Amino acid sequence: MARILVADDDVDIRELVEFKLSTLGHDITAVSDGQAAIEACQAQRPDLAVLDVMMPGVSGLDAIRAIRADPGLADLPVILLTARAQESDVETGFDSGADDYITKPFSPRELASRVEALLSRSQ
Repeated sequence: MARILVADDDVDIRELVEFKLSTLGHDITAVSDGQAAIEACQAQRPDLAVLDVMMPGVSGLDAIRAIRADPGLADLPVILLTARAQESDVETGFDSGADDYITKPFSPRELASRVEALLSRSQ
C-alpha cells in the first residue's frame, strides 16, 4: 500500500482518481489546488503524487517545481493528469519534472497501471 496525493480542482475527477486508486489498496490524500498539494507533501511525504496542471492559484506545474526544489521531496514520483494535450504542453510537463504525463479524458485502468509502474520503479 502506498500513500498517494491527488490534486485536482475538478471534484468529479478527484473522486474518480481517489476511488480507483483506493480500490487498489492505496491510502489517498485528495486536495483541490497546487498550494494544498505542496503543503500536504511537506506535512507527510507521499509515495507518489498525481497533479492536475490547470488549478486555481498555484498550478500543477508550479507545484511540481516547488516539490522538485524541496530537498526532502525532490525525488518524489509525480504524474501530471491534465487536459493539456499539445506536444508543447507535454514537453513543458516533463521539463517541469514530471515522471509521467496522462491526458484527460483518461482511462482509470491506464492511470492505475501507470501508478503501479511508477511505484514499482521508485521502490
